[in-house]
Parts: sequence; C-alpha cells; structure tokens
Amino acid sequence: MFIVVGKGKRKRTRTMKTSEEVESQRMTHITVERNRRKQMNEHLRALRSLMPRSYVQRGDQASIIGGAIEFVRELEQLLQCLESQKRRRLYPEGDSSSSLMLPISINPNDPTYEYEGSAESRSSLADIEVKVMGFDALVKILSRRRPGQLIRTIAALEELQLNVLHANITTIEQTVLYSLNIKIGGEVRFTAEDMANSVQQIFGFINASMF
Repeated sequence: MFIVVGKGKRKRTRTMKTSEEVESQRMTHITVERNRRKQMNEHLRALRSLMPRSYVQRGDQASIIGGAIEFVRELEQLLQCLESQKRRRLYPEGDSSSSLMLPISINPNDPTYEYEGSAESRSSLADIEVKVMGFDALVKILSRRRPGQLIRTIAALEELQLNVLHANITTIEQTVLYSLNIKIGGEVRFTAEDMANSVQQIFGFINASMF
C-alpha cells in the first residue's frame, strides 16, 4: 500500500514592523503633510497679492478663493468689453441704430482747445464724479453691483467716442466703485457737466433695461 502525502500550502509569514519603522513612517507622513500645507499657504499668498485689497476682506482660505473668483469674473467682463471695442474698431460700418443718443457739447475745430473742469451728478442709481483735462477725463462711479453693468457702461461710452483706456474696480459687499480713465476722441467735446449727465443717463438706461 502506498500512501501519498500532499504538500500543504506554505503560510505567508507576516512581517511585523518595528517601532522604529512605525515612527519613521509617521514622521514621513507628517513631513509630507507639512510641506503640502506650506505650499498651499504660499499659493494663497501669491493669489492674494494679485488681487486688489477690496476683493479680500479676510485672510482665511475661503475668503481668498471667493475673492479670486469674483476678481476673475470682473476680468472676464473687461475682456469681453475690450473684444467688443476691437470688433467695433475693425468694423466701424456696422449698424448703429441702437446707439444711445445723449446730449453732448460740440466745440468748433480749434487745435488750441484745452478745456478743464469738474462736475458731480448724484442719484438713487449712482454717484458720479468727473474731471476733464483737455482730451483726458477721469470718471468715478459709485453704485450697486449689477451683472454686466460695467460692460454696458463702457460700450455706451465708446459709442459717444469716449474711449476707456483703463478701468479700476473696487468692491465693498454689494457696492462697487469704478474708476475710468477716458480719452475723448473724434471732434466731439464734452464739458464735465455733459459727461456726468451722460454717464447718469447711461446708468438709468441700464437699470431700466434690467426690469
């Protein structure tokens, strides 16, 4: 009689980590996490430095990220506006039937024209300050924030040959302050009062079209 003895399965031996290995693994994890947090804080500081202070009221992570989102949205609006300006300059013969007609002051063709003046216009929609120096103007507009408001304002100013060279935006909760550097183009000449009243009418037109 022959007896066949089968080979039993070899059990794997579980290697037990020493206390030194466990401690080393724990310290490695702590170091990786510390480096990750350090990198995140550096990125947040860099992000905060790229935004106007008004967009970040507090220094916590949520406030910085929220402010960055709002800032990017405003930049997107400016980009759309600049692209619209570029298209109008490339294709000036386009339909102008929808242009906003506002009262303006026309000065005779005088190369020595150097008007300077300032004016204010206040209403329930906006507080506006204007300073005109020859062919340059600074317009400050304080109003409630509304979607697409800046784009439509700049577009309307462009139709009046008031070219916006630079726009600075300061936000405080639901209030926004626009500071616009403007170059007066063409043969149209504005007094400060004309420009303040025109901007006020633009805001009235924008507000009425939203309701």
